[in-house]
Amino acid sequence: MEAVTSTSIRELKKLFSGKVRDVYQADGDKILLVATDRISAFDVVFDEGIPGKGQVLTRISNKWFSMIDQVPNHLISTHPQEELPFLANYPELEDRAVLVKKLKRLDVECVARGYLFGSAWKDYQTTGEICGIKLPPGMKQAERFPRPIFTPATKAESGHDENIPFEEYVRIVGNEEIAHRVKEISLEIYSWAHNLLWDRGIILSDTKFEFGLDQESNLYLIDEVLTPDSSRFWSQRTYQVGTSPPNYDKQFIRDYLETLDWDKRPPAPPLPQEIIEKTISRYKEIEEIILSLLSHRAR
Repeated sequence: MEAVTSTSIRELKKLFSGKVRDVYQADGDKILLVATDRISAFDVVFDEGIPGKGQVLTRISNKWFSMIDQVPNHLISTHPQEELPFLANYPELEDRAVLVKKLKRLDVECVARGYLFGSAWKDYQTTGEICGIKLPPGMKQAERFPRPIFTPATKAESGHDENIPFEEYVRIVGNEEIAHRVKEISLEIYSWAHNLLWDRGIILSDTKFEFGLDQESNLYLIDEVLTPDSSRFWSQRTYQVGTSPPNYDKQFIRDYLETLDWDKRPPAPPLPQEIIEKTISRYKEIEEIILSLLSHRAR
């Protein structure tokens, strides 16, 4: 299987290409969202893709979207070729394209965390808090919080997202009621998903959500949800407080890059085939766990 690192649909206008997704204008207020196999690390996109990664992300998101009932989502169709028959001419889009509502995106990353890790751990070491939330003293890396916390961040088109205080988050959202509702929903979905995965031996350390509004200011869950690109999944077997637990994502790529004499700026170094294969293996492993769990729950 070859990686799909770029798409070109002649019949549609491409609006935007992100680190992973290509966005096309469809009819009216509809958007075609395509998850490619592009991969980035340290905010640099690599020439090589991870074959099948976009399909894994799409299948996982679609399944979670079908189960989450705390808020409506942006999905119109997970089989867009039924509305756009010409997509049959692009077999590479199979299982990686969805038709969604065109909404006004809230320009914040809505992060729910249950464990002290990543940027939260870095902030805690410096200030003893994250996003203005004072944390108990003496906590260790990867330690579970007494209760999940909401840590919003700015959405950066390039470079690192930056954690922000809740007051700044409310200002960016522009509506205090919506801002509090987003926080509440984010923590509800995180806790629900964490408990589901816990019973299957998986720890959902943290996850980010994105939300959008329609013209009547109705709230929708958008983009992707609870995937290895938007979430940090650990195995209970290898989890240990005070360490950096192995993660079901592109960890193999990060670990490999740390061994190189690379300044983490473009151009990106080439990725060995072994690293690519190990990476997609981890993505597929967590996909199998999630889809098996949710299919069982749906019956």
